[in-house]
Amino acid sequence: MYGGKIEVIPKAPITRFDDFAIWYTPGVAEPCRRIHKAGDDASFDYTWRWNTVAVVSDGTRVLGLGSIGPAAGLPVMEGKCLLFKYLGGVDCVPIVINERDPDKIIYIVKALESSFGGINLEDIESPKCFYILEKLQETLNIPVWHDDQQGTALVTIAGLLNALKIVDKKINQVKIVLFGAGAANICIYRYLKVIGADPKKIITIDSKGVIHRDRDDIEVMKKENPWKYSIAMESNAENVKTIEDSFKGADVVIAASKPGPGVIKKEWIKLMNKDPIVFAEANPIPEIWPWEAKEAGARIVATGRSDFPNQINNSLGFPAIFRGAFTVRARKMSDEMFVAAAYAVAKYTEETGIHEERIIGAMDEMELYVREAVAVAEKAMELGYARRHLSRSELESEIRELIEKPKKYMKLLVENNFIKLYPEYRDLKA
Repeated sequence: MYGGKIEVIPKAPITRFDDFAIWYTPGVAEPCRRIHKAGDDASFDYTWRWNTVAVVSDGTRVLGLGSIGPAAGLPVMEGKCLLFKYLGGVDCVPIVINERDPDKIIYIVKALESSFGGINLEDIESPKCFYILEKLQETLNIPVWHDDQQGTALVTIAGLLNALKIVDKKINQVKIVLFGAGAANICIYRYLKVIGADPKKIITIDSKGVIHRDRDDIEVMKKENPWKYSIAMESNAENVKTIEDSFKGADVVIAASKPGPGVIKKEWIKLMNKDPIVFAEANPIPEIWPWEAKEAGARIVATGRSDFPNQINNSLGFPAIFRGAFTVRARKMSDEMFVAAAYAVAKYTEETGIHEERIIGAMDEMELYVREAVAVAEKAMELGYARRHLSRSELESEIRELIEKPKKYMKLLVENNFIKLYPEYRDLKA
């Protein structure tokens, strides 16, 4: 066993014990004085803050495991940090909180602000995740991101943009069914509007059925989940009330609900419009198997799995969006930065060749991350959120170097046996 997936190693050189007098006391007093004199933003120049994100979770909605608590969720947060570093060159610290009260979580995260350049919220149950994200975005002077919402939405939107190109349909004209009304789809609904979808043509389905204005629980929804309530009020213009009628004539279904198979029926896909697009994103088993969706008439199918075409993988989003934000030391993560990232992912994929089984790039395409990060950084500078301003060529050079570095480190560490290969991998290589 490795005893965890990440560790902290020095980046300042130590060749003799006298070096500690430079890096720690008395030498460390000088950067402290400079930060104190110049203000907190100077900490981005003198500490790890410029490139370090905190992955924060209360362990209440961990992957497909549910509410398993902070300690049991820590391996997932470590894994997230590994992806941040390897794919985006972003340093990362997992922080699991033994606290479920949303206001107390907000208080704790706010108290951590001076240590980090950004916050990635992770595996926090709905609907409190919406409240926590909104409050932290309002109050912190660093980017705050909830990957279960925004990461899933970013990659879904990028894939959808290309899928619509293939079937020659326009975002403002299509009828969309959102199957599931948790963190991912409520966020996807919001960003669909941002990119031009007509909310009147969007129908959302939760565990109790279609969300419409005449539901028996509408007043409870208004009080307990105002985000879902707003969907009920502004979408589903025809006030459709059955799942079958929701699918009838739909161009797109985006499912982020519960693992299947059989959660979405083939009969419902058959009710959709010509050339339907089906995103079945539940893991480990999608709401409908891709071949079943195809048999029912789906033109394009995407899932959350790497063993099927068109994987909707959050890892295409969060490493690069933080890389771009951190490179210019952004003060926030805005909707405009999100949209820039989604369009950059879609454009890169289109330029490298899209078809029915490739609507989005893959994790091993480093250039995708560079393009996405540059787009985010440029948008942050354009909007006035950046503490640091660089030309496009400077951005590309610096971002590419930071993204490449962890891969070079890993290669050296493995080749020199500082990191040992796990037994199964050694057997495969042999």
